[in-house]
Amino acid sequence: MGTDLHFMTIAEASALIRAGKLSPVELTTHFLERVRRLDGELHAFIRVMEDSALADARRAEQEIAAGGWKGPLHGIPIGLKDIYNTAGIATTGHSALYRDHVPAEDATTVRKLREAGAVILGKLSTWEFAIGGTSFDLPWPPARNPWDLSRDPSGSSSGSGAGVAAGLMMGAMGTDTGGSIRGPAAWCGIAGLKPTYGLVSRRGILPLSFSLDHGGPMCWTSEDCAILMQVLAGHDPQDPGSAPYPVGDFTSGIGSGIAGLRVGVIRHFYETDMPAQPEVIGAMDASLKALAGLGAKLSDVTLSPFGAYSGVGSLISRSEAFALHQETLTKTPELYGSFGRQRLAVGGFIAASDYVNALRQRSRLIAEIATVMQDVDVLVVPTAKEPALPIGLDNMTKGGGSFYNRAFNVTGSPALSVCNGFTASGLPLALQIVGRPFEDALVLKVGDAVERAMGTRERRPEFAMEAVPAQ
Repeated sequence: MGTDLHFMTIAEASALIRAGKLSPVELTTHFLERVRRLDGELHAFIRVMEDSALADARRAEQEIAAGGWKGPLHGIPIGLKDIYNTAGIATTGHSALYRDHVPAEDATTVRKLREAGAVILGKLSTWEFAIGGTSFDLPWPPARNPWDLSRDPSGSSSGSGAGVAAGLMMGAMGTDTGGSIRGPAAWCGIAGLKPTYGLVSRRGILPLSFSLDHGGPMCWTSEDCAILMQVLAGHDPQDPGSAPYPVGDFTSGIGSGIAGLRVGVIRHFYETDMPAQPEVIGAMDASLKALAGLGAKLSDVTLSPFGAYSGVGSLISRSEAFALHQETLTKTPELYGSFGRQRLAVGGFIAASDYVNALRQRSRLIAEIATVMQDVDVLVVPTAKEPALPIGLDNMTKGGGSFYNRAFNVTGSPALSVCNGFTASGLPLALQIVGRPFEDALVLKVGDAVERAMGTRERRPEFAMEAVPAQ
């Protein structure tokens, strides 16, 4: 088929597979070869599951040939952030503490992906236990940004963002407690959805903060994220945070218009509360112009200052993370990297009264955003105030923060990051689209419309382009 297999979207490859014009084995073999050639520099993978991936692909090919096509993910190669449990295969959390942790069962989401016929290529780099920052003192190196290998991909779903952007897989699973899907999506120039809290099961995902954790898809396009969500969403009685909410259709609105959509612009987040860089504001203005050109109705909205949201989110997440890690952090601190150890330990100094008051403030903020969204259908804000920083200077190590993400973990709202332009030096920029609870399909529809209108899906990292062998 050609060397552009790795730049196909899931939607494109799926149509060819279903029509018998593309072999899942050929597709998987192509990606595995690409991983062998590129990942020595990118470090997106902790573990490549070559044998089982080829077995998955052969099974998919046989099933499809026999008329048993299961849906758009059948035969599609994807990766898993290495905090998703995989039966009989180590799930490390990118930590020496879990180097030999081999789960007995797949995470619920992994089981669903397997049942849909997806091909699991391997386990992907993350920040240690999804909190430890871009660290160089762990058993595996940190992932790098394919747009510039000297730049940070952000995290904690760093391998997922880097791997999808570089064309090492067609989609990936990430998690998001304070922006860990949307941050890498922004800095790596892909689409990443933090679904509504409770819409996607967290059972079998290594926890960090039980009331803020979300699992979700990371793909090249919003359409591909919608295809994954169709499989991932659904109530799981074994996840206490799972919501018994009807799944609905995430793909039906893809490609359709958004005329009349009411868009609220949270201008003060990026102009006053945490001012964004000029190129970010330029891309934001271009996004608003594109939305208006599609017939959307724009208006500015006012929420509490961004710091009110991020402060509440930080207090809650640090408290809950320390509660989860207290025993092992106390007994074997040497098995954590320095960043992870420091960040987890912070929670031990938070008073119970502060945690309780943060929960009370959270309720007020949830009510605030619900009131504002009575008058608008979606909210928009940049995902990040700046493009990717040099490796190691991620949003947690430099202080102050680079992202406008944590607010929507606090509220549990669906929030999607899409690429909305590039800096003069070629680094991606991103728009964040936020919806009402369980209106994830609308958020994905708007993201798809923005991507199509702005034409940002035609450009790939030079690192990925230069690696294509001559034919």
